[in-house]
Amino acid sequence: MMDRADFFAAKLAYETDASDVYAAQKAGEDVVVIDVRSDEAWAQGRVPGAIHMHYGEIAARAAQEIAQDAEVVVYCWSPGCNAGAKGALEFAKLGYRVREMIGGFEYWVREGYPVADADGIHRRPIDPLTGIPRIRTRT
Repeated sequence: MMDRADFFAAKLAYETDASDVYAAQKAGEDVVVIDVRSDEAWAQGRVPGAIHMHYGEIAARAAQEIAQDAEVVVYCWSPGCNAGAKGALEFAKLGYRVREMIGGFEYWVREGYPVADADGIHRRPIDPLTGIPRIRTRT
């Protein structure tokens, strides 16, 4: 049986959240963010800099588009969506270092981080239940 410390260490090795992904992007860390949602969801908005690769396409596309040694973070729509886990599994099967962004795009938006869409990059209102209003002061 796994002890609690090992469980939570493993959980943190395989998961990340919107705050940590945003901080990594701001710090210029080399992280490849993959949006595994549908074309329609992608068009509604996405994490700036993300690559759109539906989880069903990962096996066919990943090796051609993403370096094998890349740090990969996948996300889907929300905590109620398991497409992120499906995408992470596909990357893991291919040998990538991959983590799932818990909360998905929903929490990215609710926490007030930048959103990219056909009109450019903008921010939506911060949900005070999930985000901290002071992040508006960050660039």
